[in-house]
Amino acid sequence: MAQMIKDIFAKWDTMIEEIEKNGVERLSTGDLPLAILDLHALQDLGPVAVVTIPLPLGEGIIQDRFHPKTEGIIENGRTYFLLPIVAQEAGVLKTDGIQTDRGAFVGINIGTDVTNLPAATDVLAILKAHQITHLRLFNADRHMLNALANTGIEVMVGVTNEEVLGIGQSPSAAAAWINKNVAAYVPATNVTAIAVGSEVLTSIPNAAAVLVSAMNYLHHALVASNLNFQVKVSSPQSMDIIPRPFPPSTATFNSTWNSTMYQFLQFLKNTGSFYMLNAYPYYGYTTGNGIFPIDYALFRPLSSVKQIVDPNTLFHYTSMFDAMVDATYYSMEALNFSGIPVLVTESGWPGLGGANEPDATMENAETYNNNLIRRVLNGSGPPSQLTIPISTYIYELFNEDKRPGPISEKNWGVFFTNGTAMYSLSFSTSDQITGNSSGMFCVAKQDADPTKLEAGLDWACGQGQANCNAIQDGQRCYEPDTLQNHASYAYNDYFHKMQSVGGTCDFGGTATTTTVDPSHNSCVFTGSSNANTSGVFTPAFGPVVFKTQIYHCNVDSARNGSLEFEKVGIPL
Repeated sequence: MAQMIKDIFAKWDTMIEEIEKNGVERLSTGDLPLAILDLHALQDLGPVAVVTIPLPLGEGIIQDRFHPKTEGIIENGRTYFLLPIVAQEAGVLKTDGIQTDRGAFVGINIGTDVTNLPAATDVLAILKAHQITHLRLFNADRHMLNALANTGIEVMVGVTNEEVLGIGQSPSAAAAWINKNVAAYVPATNVTAIAVGSEVLTSIPNAAAVLVSAMNYLHHALVASNLNFQVKVSSPQSMDIIPRPFPPSTATFNSTWNSTMYQFLQFLKNTGSFYMLNAYPYYGYTTGNGIFPIDYALFRPLSSVKQIVDPNTLFHYTSMFDAMVDATYYSMEALNFSGIPVLVTESGWPGLGGANEPDATMENAETYNNNLIRRVLNGSGPPSQLTIPISTYIYELFNEDKRPGPISEKNWGVFFTNGTAMYSLSFSTSDQITGNSSGMFCVAKQDADPTKLEAGLDWACGQGQANCNAIQDGQRCYEPDTLQNHASYAYNDYFHKMQSVGGTCDFGGTATTTTVDPSHNSCVFTGSSNANTSGVFTPAFGPVVFKTQIYHCNVDSARNGSLEFEKVGIPL
């Protein structure tokens, strides 16, 4: 360990010399420096310390995923931890334990109400063939958990609804469940989350009173097994607990559940977990009485006369999916909670329906799921939370022919049980496209009205979610300092990111497409053949930028955190 730290400092010094000589560089994951954080003062905060820290460059969160009493490097009575620094170009510090944030992912659910469910080894072969890296099980099937060993696939296991009541009333039952279904398989099987029930508040309301207790008991059992930093606990919720999700800015949870939801969110906040959401635009559309167009549900482009806008925030919503996620964030905010990321545990579209289910078609399912994957993997969040990606599990791997209910309930699968895809679908980021924009750029018109151009620039960098850091003062695309240049960069970034989900190159008539690459000097426009994309780590919240300080963390008796910008020496 001592030699590793010496090596880190040696590399650190070398990189600082390079940066002082050549300026700030964009780095790949392998080059990302590790920070030494003194977290000695956090020991009285318990096994998980989440400290919100006011930073000179913005607000950041440091989340310590080590147990201060058992992990780290202890020298001269002080405890040190190695954490990677990941920073947005705008300056927002992010740290995430000892693992960098890899951006958004798309996983898949596997249900069990299947007549001829393939063997676990066959399921695994399908996952590998399609590069699926995240899997949610609705139970803790031992065959699947054994088959997933040593694959690296991240696994979410499920406490069934039938088990919630018993676990919520008995800490010993929770401990037994963890020992049998989690501890027995890790670290070989990469279990990273536990979903406690499924839509408990709306499907088994009699268990609602013990839901948070069940989550707490499971978390305590994970702490006892020293697994609480690897495995997070949450519980998937239906959109039904948000009775009026549009406009998102006024959305709130059903007041019937206010007490339960407050305890639920407090648990997620305290343990650094996430809000699990089941988001189904299919149901939002089919039960919406024609209020919203089907294109809005399918991530298709909306015409200029059918724009969906929140009247309070003026945020434009290009998809119902984004609006549902934002409604969840605003509902949490209404209970004074923030900083809890939303993880979509279920979303999809049925490929077949009955006579009264005309929108459940294979064509719509293919459109929805492919557009959903593109949407998630572009790495942006919903309009109110642009920097928080929306990782999502598609529902589901196979059709569940034994499920009760209408025909559509049995037809959400994307693969046949023999492993053949029902339609063209790609989970691999390397195969994803962001629209047919290769060799095409979106730039500001030479004769555009300056007022309209400025409005277009403001919209692109704000609601349009374009990454405009490169055109800030001192950055690589700031010069020439003209409205034309800045608008072109922002328009083009938006166009390449959002074309596949409805983004156009218009901006009130101030933009046009061109095949002439507008890149110049060190300013490389999105989509340029000169862009160096090999090996560059670009998480969902922006490019990784090297910061030349190590951050020294202090926490006072009132649990207020502060960061000192200094290089902390470690006596070896």
